[in-house]
Order: sequence, then structure tokens, then C-alpha cells
Amino acid sequence: MKERNELIYSWTEAFKNGKFKATFLISLFVIVVMIFCYTKFLNFVEARDGFSFNDPILMLFNPIDLTWIIFLLLYTALLWGIFKLIRSPIALSGAMQVYTVMMVLRIVAMYLVPFEPPATMISLKDPFVEFFGTGQLLTKDLFFSGHTATMFILYLTAESKKDKNFFLLITIAIAVLVLVQHIHYTIDVIAAFPFTYCSYAFVKRINTKLL
Repeated sequence: MKERNELIYSWTEAFKNGKFKATFLISLFVIVVMIFCYTKFLNFVEARDGFSFNDPILMLFNPIDLTWIIFLLLYTALLWGIFKLIRSPIALSGAMQVYTVMMVLRIVAMYLVPFEPPATMISLKDPFVEFFGTGQLLTKDLFFSGHTATMFILYLTAESKKDKNFFLLITIAIAVLVLVQHIHYTIDVIAAFPFTYCSYAFVKRINTKLL
């Protein structure tokens, strides 16, 4: 009950700030629109031809199916991240904005770099993404790694040192596991970090000026 009252109080106080209220509602609307557009774009990506190459890192080992371990880590981190973020209106608003900018960058990156999946890929069949997203198995949403980027956003927007350490560990684990399963090329995973950090830095600078 105490935590519930604190949660209600924090959101009530936050929404007393008209500028924050407008920013949050606009951010919520934009992220919903972007997710819709993003799923449509993924259909385009899956239908077009791309190019592949021999990744020297992936050639060092055979792929291992780690689907359920990836799902366990990914969705545990997501649920914990949402639980923590929803207690802080400013942090949640910022995380939504960073995720939106990251999606825009990812659309541009995938459009400009049309990869075919690694020949040795063991597909990551995500029932949640297939049900709520495109409805099909995705194999070409490669550059840059969305799983790694999403976990890195949780790390960047976490407020406590303990949470930051947790999300950093999960981010590194997911980055390694998607490579072990040959879901991504090495460049996909490496590129996720600077792209995501640029999204975070951009949002932080804009919010500093606006709020």
C-alpha cells in the first residue's frame, strides 16, 4: 500500500508540471506510432534481398541454440526495467524517448545496410514479437542488434548503481548469446552500443533544454 501511494504521488506531482505532462503524452503517442511503423518496415526488410559475408568471429565456432536462455534473460530484464522505470515518471519518459530515437536510427541503418542473415544462423523464434508485431519469423532485422540496444537503454536509463550493474551484465550476456547462436553478425552487436548511446545523449540534451 505504501509503495502504491508513493507511485500515485510521484505521478501526480510530475503531472502538475505542464511541460512534463505535455512531453510525456507526446512521447507516449510517438512511441506507439513508431512501433506501428517499425513493424511495417520489418515486413519490407524481410521481403527484400540483401547481402551476406563471412564473419571472422562467427567462423571460430559452431552456433548453439540458446533461445530460451536469451528469452529468460531478456524478458526478466524487461519486466524488472519496466517495474523500476514506472516508479520514476522522468526516467520512464526518457527511456521511451531513447527507445523511439533508437528505432528511428535502426530503421535508417537497416535500410542502408541490407544484410542477409548469417548462413549458420539458428533463428530466434520470439512468439511475443511474432504475435504483437509482424506475425512472421524475423531473420533480416540485423544491423544493428535490437536486443542488445534495448538492454543497453535499460542500463543507460537506470537510476541506481545496483540496477545499472544488473542491466550492464544482462546487456553483455545478450550481446554474447546472440553471437553464439549466430543470430547477428559481430558488427551488428558492436554497432548497437554507439547508436544507442547517441540516442541517449540526444534525448538527454533535448530534455535538458526543454525541462
